[in-house]
Amino acid sequence: MRKLTLLIAFFALVLGATAALAHHGWSSYDAGKTLSIEAPVKELSYRNPHAHITIDYEGREWHVVLAPISRMAARGLPEADLLPGKRVSIIGYPRKDGTAEIRAERVIVDGRTVELR
Repeated sequence: MRKLTLLIAFFALVLGATAALAHHGWSSYDAGKTLSIEAPVKELSYRNPHAHITIDYEGREWHVVLAPISRMAARGLPEADLLPGKRVSIIGYPRKDGTAEIRAERVIVDGRTVELR
């Protein structure tokens, strides 16, 4: 019975880790290429698992993947700082496939720099 319990616990751990990696999919972003964008927030989705904003940059609509809201709030980036119309600077990694999406590493708003990772 103890072996069965350990085996079940092992598989639960492995499956949980696999699901976490699949969720993030950070390998689709080019960590060797940093992109800096300064623009007003067009749209905001402040919910889990990650907050998102949309901005217009160089004639394209960019989707910006932020951190989980609990982390952003703990680091001093509440929802009110990202409301549409608010000018922000985003520093992060673009998608490798050319999709207009960036994984934000830091956000600069109102003169404050907030590290997200």
